[in-house]
Amino acid sequence: MFDEIAHRYDLLNRILSFGTDQGWRRATIAALGAGPGMRFLDLATGTGDLALRLLRTHPDTTVVGLDPSARMLERARRKAELAGASKLVEWVIGDAEALPFDDASFDGVCMAFGIRNVPDRPRALREMARVTRAGGRVAILELSDPDSGWLRSLARLHVHRVVPRLGGWLSGAREYRYLAESIAAFPPPAEFASSMGEAGLTVQQVRRLTFGAAHLYVARSGGLP
Repeated sequence: MFDEIAHRYDLLNRILSFGTDQGWRRATIAALGAGPGMRFLDLATGTGDLALRLLRTHPDTTVVGLDPSARMLERARRKAELAGASKLVEWVIGDAEALPFDDASFDGVCMAFGIRNVPDRPRALREMARVTRAGGRVAILELSDPDSGWLRSLARLHVHRVVPRLGGWLSGAREYRYLAESIAAFPPPAEFASSMGEAGLTVQQVRRLTFGAAHLYVARSGGLP
């Protein structure tokens, strides 16, 4: 599905989120606590937006970007080449439910707008805990329905009506209808945070972003406080 929208994915994200997705990504990177020499895994990396922003913010780190979509990764590679970051990032085709990495092989893991697309989320969360060193951070950014207030109705109208139509018109594809469905099917923040705990991650923060349009979940691996 994402192969079909790869060519306009970045543009559509900027337009459909009114640019707020960039600020959300900055918050996700800040939550990782990156330092010199650290190695990070960016799951559902797509066109590499989060991975490359992490490298721009912390050029003394290295990143592995993993995604199941070959076309998304093609665009990520081109963006890395243009940014002169090809030597600092590795692109891997793979599945978040079965990561092809050794235990404790990363200092941290991040994932933006991807966990709701994983069929077996508990398994993916266990995999994140497995590949992250003890005490390393896991930061997951995901869209959600605003839970209260007058903005809830406006946001739901935007996500469930405007986004599928505008996304389909701009991209020439119907895949953006899936966005509204996947957001509606995603569990409430407290429930998802509980799933992270059950997977062996110690949740430190659940941060509500832009009136609840997204949430940032921050945890540590290894059961550390």
